[in-house]
Amino acid sequence: ARGTAQVTVDEDQHTLGRGQAMHVPRNVHHRIENISSVEPLEIIEVQTGDYLGEDDIVRVEDDFGRADSE
Repeated sequence: ARGTAQVTVDEDQHTLGRGQAMHVPRNVHHRIENISSVEPLEIIEVQTGDYLGEDDIVRVEDDFGRADSE
């Protein structure tokens, strides 16, 4: 991973830099934002469990109008 990310997990915000990682528990609202105006953000997402599909995503809030309630 590279860049600088602001990760919001429920109401808690964390700033992560190159090579850092964090665990987001299952069924917890979370959001990742690139907070650098010059460097792209590159992340590696690791999922565990029996099902690893993308169709289990529930968007609650989205800056791009993709939230399920919109």
